[in-house]
Amino acid sequence: MIISNRCELCGREPVNTTVHHLTPKEMGGTFLPTANLCIPCHKQIHSIYTNRDIVTLGLTDLQSLRQDERMIPFIRWIRKQPATTIPRVRKSNHVRKS
Repeated sequence: MIISNRCELCGREPVNTTVHHLTPKEMGGTFLPTANLCIPCHKQIHSIYTNRDIVTLGLTDLQSLRQDERMIPFIRWIRKQPATTIPRVRKSNHVRKS
């Protein structure tokens, strides 16, 4: 579902957001907290982490995602981009092999 809003991760607005399950549904997060993320932030998370990684690395809240060493440069960069920017994202080799 896409909603026009503010991204809870990078803070850009107004952007189309999607619902991100902070704990992946397949890892028991169906009824746990969610966050409204812009499409680029949501894609970036899933391009560098598997659902198992998200849980084992403790990336199940916005603060830990913002402080993650692999997300910091992306967030810093995407904040400078226009709200309409949706960059191409390549899945990391780690995610592709999973």
